[in-house]
Amino acid sequence: MKKFIVGSDTVRMLELGHPWVIADRFTKQWSGGQAGDLIELVDEKSERLATALLDPADRIVARVLSRAPMQLDATWLGRKVCDALRLRDQHVQLQETNAYRLINGEGDGLPGLTVDRYGDYLMVQLYSSAWDRYLKLLLQALRQQLQPVGIYRKLRPQETRRLEAKNKDKAYSELCWGDAAPVPLVVQENGLDFQVDLREGLNTGLFSDQRCNRQDFMQRAQGKRVLNLFAFTGAFSVAAAAAGARQVTSVDVSPTYLKQASENFAINRINPKRHEFIVGDVFAELTRMQQKGRRFDIILFDPPSFSTTRKSRFSTHGGTNRLVAETLPLLEKGGLLISSSNHQKVDMATYLKELRRGALQVGNELRTIYRGGQPEDFPCPVTFPEGIYLKYVISVKG
Repeated sequence: MKKFIVGSDTVRMLELGHPWVIADRFTKQWSGGQAGDLIELVDEKSERLATALLDPADRIVARVLSRAPMQLDATWLGRKVCDALRLRDQHVQLQETNAYRLINGEGDGLPGLTVDRYGDYLMVQLYSSAWDRYLKLLLQALRQQLQPVGIYRKLRPQETRRLEAKNKDKAYSELCWGDAAPVPLVVQENGLDFQVDLREGLNTGLFSDQRCNRQDFMQRAQGKRVLNLFAFTGAFSVAAAAAGARQVTSVDVSPTYLKQASENFAINRINPKRHEFIVGDVFAELTRMQQKGRRFDIILFDPPSFSTTRKSRFSTHGGTNRLVAETLPLLEKGGLLISSSNHQKVDMATYLKELRRGALQVGNELRTIYRGGQPEDFPCPVTFPEGIYLKYVISVKG
Protein backbone atom coordinates (compact mmCIF):
# COMPACT_ATOMS: atom_id res chain seq x y z
CA MET A 1 0.00 0.00 0.00
CA LYS A 2 1.45 3.33 -1.07
CA LYS A 3 2.18 5.99 1.56
CA PHE A 4 1.07 9.61 1.19
CA ILE A 5 2.37 12.38 3.43
CA VAL A 6 -0.01 14.92 4.99
CA GLY A 7 0.83 18.22 6.66
CA SER A 8 0.52 19.20 10.30
CA ASP A 9 -2.96 20.74 9.88
CA THR A 10 -4.30 17.51 8.42
CA VAL A 11 -2.51 15.47 11.09
CA ARG A 12 -4.33 17.51 13.70
CA MET A 13 -7.70 16.96 12.01
CA LEU A 14 -7.06 13.22 11.70
CA GLU A 15 -6.04 13.04 15.37
CA LEU A 16 -9.38 14.71 16.19
CA GLY A 17 -11.12 11.95 14.25
CA HIS A 18 -12.14 13.86 11.14
CA PRO A 19 -12.61 11.52 8.14
CA TRP A 20 -11.54 13.89 5.34
CA VAL A 21 -8.26 15.02 3.84
CA ILE A 22 -8.78 18.33 2.04
CA ALA A 23 -6.50 19.28 -0.85
CA ASP A 24 -3.60 21.51 0.21
CA ARG A 25 0.06 22.15 -0.67
CA PHE A 26 1.05 18.73 0.69
CA THR A 27 -1.52 16.76 -1.27
CA LYS A 28 -0.53 18.63 -4.43
CA GLN A 29 2.81 16.81 -4.19
CA TRP A 30 1.14 13.39 -4.20
CA SER A 31 1.77 11.38 -7.36
CA GLY A 32 1.17 7.94 -8.81
CA GLY A 33 -2.26 7.27 -7.37
CA GLN A 34 -5.65 6.81 -9.00
CA ALA A 35 -9.21 7.27 -7.77
CA GLY A 36 -10.16 4.24 -5.69
CA ASP A 37 -6.66 3.33 -4.55
CA LEU A 38 -6.37 2.33 -0.91
CA ILE A 39 -3.55 4.38 0.60
CA GLU A 40 -1.74 4.83 3.89
CA LEU A 41 -1.68 8.34 5.33
CA VAL A 42 1.51 9.24 7.21
CA ASP A 43 2.94 12.37 8.81
CA GLU A 44 6.21 14.02 7.84
CA LYS A 45 8.08 11.56 10.09
CA SER A 46 6.46 8.62 8.24
CA GLU A 47 4.35 7.75 11.30
CA ARG A 48 1.20 5.91 10.23
CA LEU A 49 -2.09 7.77 10.71
CA ALA A 50 -4.88 5.99 8.80
CA THR A 51 -5.98 3.97 5.80
CA ALA A 52 -7.92 6.03 3.27
CA LEU A 53 -9.59 5.93 -0.13
CA LEU A 54 -7.87 8.16 -2.68
CA ASP A 55 -9.66 10.57 -5.04
CA PRO A 56 -6.90 12.90 -6.34
CA ALA A 57 -9.13 15.00 -8.61
CA ASP A 58 -11.61 15.90 -5.85
CA ARG A 59 -11.44 18.66 -3.23
CA ILE A 60 -11.64 15.86 -0.66
CA VAL A 61 -8.58 14.01 -1.91
CA ALA A 62 -8.85 11.14 0.58
CA ARG A 63 -11.54 9.68 2.86
CA VAL A 64 -10.53 7.75 5.95
CA LEU A 65 -11.86 4.18 6.13
CA SER A 66 -9.92 2.92 9.15
CA ARG A 67 -7.29 3.93 11.67
CA ALA A 68 -5.83 0.44 11.33
CA PRO A 69 -4.48 -1.47 8.30
CA MET A 70 -7.26 -3.09 6.22
CA GLN A 71 -8.28 -4.40 2.82
CA LEU A 72 -11.33 -3.06 1.00
CA ASP A 73 -12.76 -6.41 -0.04
CA ALA A 74 -16.11 -8.19 0.05
CA THR A 75 -15.63 -9.28 3.67
CA TRP A 76 -14.84 -5.79 4.97
CA LEU A 77 -17.61 -4.12 2.96
CA GLY A 78 -20.15 -6.78 3.94
CA ARG A 79 -19.33 -6.25 7.60
CA LYS A 80 -19.87 -2.48 7.25
CA VAL A 81 -23.26 -3.01 5.60
CA CYS A 82 -24.20 -5.47 8.35
CA ASP A 83 -23.19 -2.95 11.04
CA ALA A 84 -25.32 -0.24 9.42
CA LEU A 85 -28.36 -2.51 9.27
CA ARG A 86 -27.88 -3.56 12.90
CA LEU A 87 -27.83 0.08 14.04
CA ARG A 88 -31.18 0.68 12.35
CA ASP A 89 -32.69 -2.49 13.75
CA GLN A 90 -31.68 -1.51 17.27
CA HIS A 91 -32.15 2.26 17.34
CA VAL A 92 -34.47 3.49 14.57
CA GLN A 93 -38.26 3.52 14.94
CA LEU A 94 -39.65 2.44 11.57
CA GLN A 95 -43.22 1.42 12.31
CA GLU A 96 -45.36 1.73 9.16
CA THR A 97 -42.31 3.07 7.32
CA ASN A 98 -40.37 1.54 4.41
CA ALA A 99 -38.56 4.64 3.12
CA TYR A 100 -35.44 5.59 5.07
CA ARG A 101 -31.63 5.72 4.97
CA LEU A 102 -29.75 2.43 5.23
CA ILE A 103 -26.18 3.74 5.01
CA ASN A 104 -25.25 7.31 5.86
CA GLY A 105 -21.69 7.77 4.64
CA GLU A 106 -19.32 8.91 7.38
CA GLY A 107 -21.89 8.03 10.04
CA ASP A 108 -21.68 4.35 9.06
CA GLY A 109 -17.94 4.24 8.39
CA LEU A 110 -18.37 4.49 4.60
CA PRO A 111 -17.47 8.11 3.80
CA GLY A 112 -18.73 9.36 0.44
CA LEU A 113 -21.41 6.69 0.10
CA THR A 114 -25.13 6.55 0.95
CA VAL A 115 -27.87 3.97 0.43
CA ASP A 116 -31.60 4.74 0.78
CA ARG A 117 -34.45 2.27 0.91
CA TYR A 118 -37.68 2.88 -1.00
CA GLY A 119 -39.90 -0.12 -0.32
CA ASP A 120 -38.38 -3.12 -2.11
CA TYR A 121 -35.85 -0.95 -3.96
CA LEU A 122 -32.54 0.65 -3.01
CA MET A 123 -30.90 3.87 -4.18
CA VAL A 124 -27.10 4.08 -3.97
CA GLN A 125 -25.23 7.38 -4.22
CA LEU A 126 -21.47 7.57 -4.65
CA TYR A 127 -20.27 11.09 -3.86
CA SER A 128 -16.73 10.21 -4.95
CA SER A 129 -15.43 8.49 -8.07
CA ALA A 130 -13.17 6.55 -5.70
CA TRP A 131 -16.10 4.25 -4.94
CA ASP A 132 -16.82 3.39 -8.59
CA ARG A 133 -14.52 0.37 -8.72
CA TYR A 134 -16.18 -1.07 -5.58
CA LEU A 135 -19.77 -0.71 -6.78
CA LYS A 136 -20.10 -4.40 -7.69
CA LEU A 137 -18.91 -5.44 -4.22
CA LEU A 138 -21.41 -3.06 -2.64
CA LEU A 139 -24.27 -4.37 -4.77
CA GLN A 140 -23.30 -7.92 -3.81
CA ALA A 141 -23.38 -7.07 -0.09
CA LEU A 142 -26.73 -5.28 -0.39
CA ARG A 143 -28.27 -8.15 -2.34
CA GLN A 144 -27.06 -10.75 0.15
CA GLN A 145 -28.32 -8.93 3.22
CA LEU A 146 -31.48 -7.22 1.95
CA GLN A 147 -32.78 -9.16 -1.09
CA PRO A 148 -34.11 -6.05 -2.91
CA VAL A 149 -36.13 -6.27 -6.11
CA GLY A 150 -33.91 -3.66 -7.77
CA ILE A 151 -30.99 -1.33 -7.02
CA TYR A 152 -30.56 2.13 -8.56
CA ARG A 153 -27.55 4.42 -8.51
CA LYS A 154 -28.01 8.16 -8.27
CA LEU A 155 -25.59 9.81 -10.68
CA ARG A 156 -23.15 12.52 -9.72
CA PRO A 157 -23.76 15.97 -11.29
CA GLN A 158 -20.87 15.65 -13.74
CA GLU A 159 -22.18 12.27 -14.92
CA THR A 160 -25.65 13.73 -15.37
CA ARG A 161 -24.33 16.61 -17.47
CA ARG A 162 -22.40 14.19 -19.66
CA LEU A 163 -25.47 12.04 -20.29
CA GLU A 164 -27.70 15.06 -20.95
CA ALA A 165 -25.21 16.29 -23.55
CA LYS A 166 -25.56 12.97 -25.36
CA ASN A 167 -29.30 12.37 -25.35
CA LYS A 168 -30.82 15.60 -23.98
CA ASP A 169 -32.91 13.57 -21.53
CA LYS A 170 -32.75 14.02 -17.79
CA ALA A 171 -30.77 11.04 -16.56
CA TYR A 172 -30.42 11.40 -12.80
CA SER A 173 -30.18 7.71 -11.97
CA GLU A 174 -29.61 4.31 -13.52
CA LEU A 175 -30.76 0.80 -12.72
CA CYS A 176 -27.67 -1.13 -11.57
CA TRP A 177 -29.25 -4.46 -10.78
CA GLY A 178 -32.60 -6.23 -10.76
CA ASP A 179 -36.01 -5.10 -11.96
CA ALA A 180 -37.05 -1.52 -12.64
CA ALA A 181 -39.36 0.11 -10.11
CA PRO A 182 -42.89 1.09 -11.13
CA VAL A 183 -43.47 4.76 -11.93
CA PRO A 184 -44.62 6.09 -9.62
CA LEU A 185 -43.51 3.83 -6.80
CA VAL A 186 -45.65 4.18 -3.65
CA VAL A 187 -43.75 3.99 -0.35
CA GLN A 188 -44.88 4.38 3.24
CA GLU A 189 -43.77 6.80 5.94
CA ASN A 190 -45.40 7.02 9.37
CA GLY A 191 -48.39 5.14 8.01
CA LEU A 192 -48.90 7.55 5.08
CA ASP A 193 -48.35 6.77 1.40
CA PHE A 194 -46.15 8.84 -0.91
CA GLN A 195 -45.25 8.59 -4.58
CA VAL A 196 -41.58 8.53 -5.55
CA ASP A 197 -39.80 8.22 -8.89
CA LEU A 198 -36.44 6.48 -8.68
CA ARG A 199 -35.56 7.40 -12.25
CA GLU A 200 -35.42 11.04 -11.25
CA GLY A 201 -32.82 10.27 -8.60
CA LEU A 202 -31.91 13.92 -8.02
CA ASN A 203 -35.19 14.45 -6.13
CA THR A 204 -37.12 11.21 -5.82
CA GLY A 205 -40.09 13.04 -4.28
CA LEU A 206 -39.58 12.34 -0.58
CA PHE A 207 -36.86 13.55 1.78
CA SER A 208 -36.66 10.93 4.52
CA ASP A 209 -34.43 13.05 6.76
CA GLN A 210 -37.61 14.95 7.76
CA ARG A 211 -39.53 11.79 8.72
CA CYS A 212 -39.48 12.27 12.49
CA ASN A 213 -40.13 15.99 12.15
CA ARG A 214 -43.22 15.23 10.07
CA GLN A 215 -44.40 12.82 12.75
CA ASP A 216 -44.02 15.55 15.38
CA PHE A 217 -45.74 18.01 13.04
CA MET A 218 -48.82 15.80 12.86
CA GLN A 219 -49.32 16.15 16.61
CA ARG A 220 -49.40 19.94 16.28
CA ALA A 221 -51.55 20.38 13.17
CA GLN A 222 -54.96 19.07 14.24
CA GLY A 223 -57.67 21.70 13.74
CA LYS A 224 -55.15 24.31 12.53
CA ARG A 225 -54.91 26.47 9.41
CA VAL A 226 -51.55 25.48 7.93
CA LEU A 227 -49.43 27.28 5.32
CA ASN A 228 -46.63 25.17 3.79
CA LEU A 229 -44.15 27.20 1.74
CA PHE A 230 -41.76 25.57 -0.75
CA ALA A 231 -44.12 22.62 -0.41
CA PHE A 232 -42.36 20.40 -2.97
CA THR A 233 -44.45 17.21 -3.33
CA GLY A 234 -46.45 17.98 -0.21
CA ALA A 235 -45.15 15.52 2.38
CA PHE A 236 -45.65 17.99 5.25
CA SER A 237 -48.98 19.06 3.77
CA VAL A 238 -50.23 15.47 3.63
CA ALA A 239 -49.08 14.91 7.21
CA ALA A 240 -50.99 17.98 8.38
CA ALA A 241 -54.17 17.07 6.51
CA ALA A 242 -54.03 13.46 7.70
CA ALA A 243 -53.71 14.72 11.27
CA GLY A 244 -56.92 16.74 10.92
CA ALA A 245 -55.74 20.23 9.98
CA ARG A 246 -58.70 22.51 9.21
CA GLN A 247 -57.13 23.64 5.94
CA VAL A 248 -53.70 23.21 4.36
CA THR A 249 -52.36 25.73 1.84
CA SER A 250 -49.36 24.51 -0.16
CA VAL A 251 -47.25 26.94 -2.18
CA ASP A 252 -44.52 26.01 -4.66
CA VAL A 253 -43.20 27.48 -7.88
CA SER A 254 -43.38 24.09 -9.63
CA PRO A 255 -46.74 22.95 -11.03
CA THR A 256 -45.26 19.45 -11.45
CA TYR A 257 -44.44 19.16 -7.76
CA LEU A 258 -47.82 20.50 -6.66
CA LYS A 259 -49.60 18.09 -8.99
CA GLN A 260 -47.74 15.28 -7.25
CA ALA A 261 -48.66 16.83 -3.90
CA SER A 262 -52.34 16.69 -4.87
CA GLU A 263 -51.91 13.06 -5.91
CA ASN A 264 -50.28 12.30 -2.57
CA PHE A 265 -53.38 13.70 -0.87
CA ALA A 266 -55.61 11.49 -3.01
CA ILE A 267 -53.73 8.22 -2.44
CA ASN A 268 -54.13 8.82 1.30
CA ARG A 269 -57.89 9.23 0.81
CA ILE A 270 -57.74 12.94 1.59
CA ASN A 271 -59.79 15.07 -0.78
CA PRO A 272 -57.33 17.60 -2.27
CA LYS A 273 -60.25 19.89 -3.22
CA ARG A 274 -60.78 20.66 0.45
CA HIS A 275 -57.31 22.14 0.58
CA GLU A 276 -55.40 24.76 -1.41
CA PHE A 277 -52.53 24.41 -3.87
CA ILE A 278 -50.92 27.61 -5.17
CA VAL A 279 -48.38 27.56 -7.98
CA GLY A 280 -46.25 30.68 -7.70
CA ASP A 281 -43.19 32.43 -6.33
CA VAL A 282 -43.31 32.20 -2.54
CA PHE A 283 -42.49 35.86 -1.86
CA ALA A 284 -45.04 37.10 -4.42
CA GLU A 285 -47.70 34.90 -2.85
CA LEU A 286 -46.83 36.08 0.65
CA THR A 287 -47.35 39.68 -0.50
CA ARG A 288 -50.75 38.77 -1.99
CA MET A 289 -51.79 36.98 1.18
CA GLN A 290 -50.87 39.98 3.31
CA GLN A 291 -52.91 42.25 1.04
CA LYS A 292 -55.90 39.94 1.45
CA GLY A 293 -55.49 39.87 5.23
CA ARG A 294 -55.07 36.10 5.42
CA ARG A 295 -54.03 34.46 8.70
CA PHE A 296 -52.69 31.05 9.67
CA ASP A 297 -52.13 29.10 12.88
CA ILE A 298 -49.01 27.32 11.62
CA ILE A 299 -46.59 28.44 8.91
CA LEU A 300 -43.86 26.07 7.78
CA PHE A 301 -41.02 26.65 5.36
CA ASP A 302 -38.29 24.24 4.27
CA PRO A 303 -36.74 25.91 1.22
CA PRO A 304 -33.95 24.59 -1.00
CA SER A 305 -30.53 25.94 -0.03
CA PHE A 306 -30.56 28.01 -3.22
CA SER A 307 -33.13 28.62 -5.93
CA THR A 308 -33.89 31.15 -8.62
CA THR A 309 -37.24 32.03 -10.20
CA ARG A 310 -38.21 34.75 -12.66
CA LYS A 311 -39.33 36.99 -9.82
CA SER A 312 -36.84 36.30 -7.04
CA ARG A 313 -33.70 34.57 -5.90
CA PHE A 314 -33.47 32.70 -2.61
CA SER A 315 -30.44 31.63 -0.61
CA THR A 316 -30.60 30.13 2.90
CA HIS A 317 -27.69 32.28 3.99
CA GLY A 318 -29.22 35.75 4.27
CA GLY A 319 -32.60 34.75 2.84
CA THR A 320 -34.10 33.09 5.91
CA ASN A 321 -34.51 36.38 7.75
CA ARG A 322 -36.58 37.75 4.86
CA LEU A 323 -38.82 34.68 4.96
CA VAL A 324 -39.37 35.17 8.68
CA ALA A 325 -40.13 38.87 8.25
CA GLU A 326 -42.67 38.23 5.49
CA THR A 327 -44.42 35.26 7.12
CA LEU A 328 -44.86 36.61 10.66
CA PRO A 329 -47.55 39.17 9.68
CA LEU A 330 -49.63 36.22 8.41
CA LEU A 331 -49.23 34.22 11.63
CA GLU A 332 -51.73 34.49 14.46
CA LYS A 333 -50.44 35.53 17.88
CA GLY A 334 -49.47 32.32 19.66
CA GLY A 335 -49.15 30.55 16.31
CA LEU A 336 -46.23 28.34 15.32
CA LEU A 337 -43.50 29.26 12.87
CA ILE A 338 -41.76 26.05 11.80
CA SER A 339 -38.56 26.72 9.89
CA SER A 340 -36.04 24.30 8.45
CA SER A 341 -32.85 24.27 6.39
CA ASN A 342 -30.54 21.56 5.07
CA HIS A 343 -27.73 23.99 4.18
CA GLN A 344 -24.59 22.22 5.40
CA LYS A 345 -22.54 25.41 5.77
CA VAL A 346 -25.07 27.10 8.08
CA ASP A 347 -24.92 25.75 11.65
CA MET A 348 -27.74 25.98 14.18
CA ALA A 349 -26.34 29.04 15.96
CA THR A 350 -26.07 30.96 12.68
CA TYR A 351 -29.53 29.80 11.63
CA LEU A 352 -31.08 31.07 14.87
CA LYS A 353 -29.49 34.47 14.21
CA GLU A 354 -31.32 34.54 10.86
CA LEU A 355 -34.61 33.88 12.66
CA ARG A 356 -33.80 36.64 15.13
CA ARG A 357 -33.05 39.15 12.38
CA GLY A 358 -36.34 38.43 10.66
CA ALA A 359 -38.37 38.77 13.86
CA LEU A 360 -36.69 42.07 14.75
CA GLN A 361 -37.37 43.48 11.27
CA VAL A 362 -41.13 43.31 11.87
CA GLY A 363 -41.05 43.94 15.62
CA ASN A 364 -42.29 40.51 16.64
CA GLU A 365 -41.20 38.24 19.46
CA LEU A 366 -40.33 34.63 18.60
CA ARG A 367 -39.82 32.05 21.34
CA THR A 368 -38.16 28.82 20.27
CA ILE A 369 -39.79 25.76 21.83
CA TYR A 370 -38.09 22.98 19.84
CA ARG A 371 -34.88 22.48 17.90
CA GLY A 372 -34.21 19.27 15.99
CA GLY A 373 -32.33 17.73 13.10
CA GLN A 374 -32.08 14.53 11.12
CA PRO A 375 -33.42 11.22 12.53
CA GLU A 376 -31.56 8.18 13.86
CA ASP A 377 -31.04 6.60 10.43
CA PHE A 378 -28.78 9.57 9.60
CA PRO A 379 -26.06 8.95 12.23
CA CYS A 380 -23.07 11.27 12.37
CA PRO A 381 -19.71 10.95 14.14
CA VAL A 382 -19.13 13.54 16.85
CA THR A 383 -15.81 14.17 15.10
CA PHE A 384 -17.57 15.20 11.88
CA PRO A 385 -19.66 18.36 12.49
CA GLU A 386 -20.28 18.77 8.74
CA GLY A 387 -22.58 15.79 8.94
CA ILE A 388 -25.02 17.63 11.22
CA TYR A 389 -26.69 19.59 8.46
CA LEU A 390 -30.46 19.65 9.14
CA LYS A 391 -31.95 22.45 11.22
CA TYR A 392 -35.61 22.22 12.24
CA VAL A 393 -36.89 24.92 14.60
CA ILE A 394 -40.36 25.48 16.07
CA SER A 395 -41.05 28.95 17.42
CA VAL A 396 -44.11 30.61 18.97
CA LYS A 397 -45.12 34.09 17.86
CA GLY A 398 -45.43 36.39 20.87
